[in-house]
Amino acid sequence: MLKRPGMMGRKRLKARFPAAMAALEPRLAIIRKGVSFALVGVVNTLLDAGIFFLAYGWLTAQPGALRALSAVAETCGCGTASNIALVAANVFGWFVAVSASYVMNSYTTFAAESGRQLKVTTWSKFVASGMLGVAANTTTLVIAAQFVPVWIAKGISILVGFLVNFSMSHFVVFGRKAQAKQDTIGRQ
Repeated sequence: MLKRPGMMGRKRLKARFPAAMAALEPRLAIIRKGVSFALVGVVNTLLDAGIFFLAYGWLTAQPGALRALSAVAETCGCGTASNIALVAANVFGWFVAVSASYVMNSYTTFAAESGRQLKVTTWSKFVASGMLGVAANTTTLVIAAQFVPVWIAKGISILVGFLVNFSMSHFVVFGRKAQAKQDTIGRQ
């Protein structure tokens, strides 16, 4: 008979620490989801950064792109061509990464909730919830940097962004279908 990985260790822990395991076991699913979400996040952070640097390098190396960005900056009065290139590259990198994150999370972290189905409506919610995460991350960074060194503020902002993005994904983007399934099972 094949045993699931970790079962032997879990039984041993239950025998040695019954109260602690009784408190921990209901939370294991959410902990697993959090770890899975974080691993997808690491991949997406690398994807976002890679695309950002490629896009920024291309935008700043192309004379035509620089002229267009200068025209945008002059029209809106919102900075320089270099600043507009930073914003454009950052938004592009984030958009690709958030889309990849949706696919990976649909097939891994939230597979039960999504049925491993990709849907435009769910993707739209995921992108919208990601916007909330970007806003929370940036706001936290700016405020925290007033009190602690920037590298610590960045670390805090990453954690806040993770918590907001995970919460939005768990409760809003993928949560309704899971709740409906639980309600249906509970009535049977």
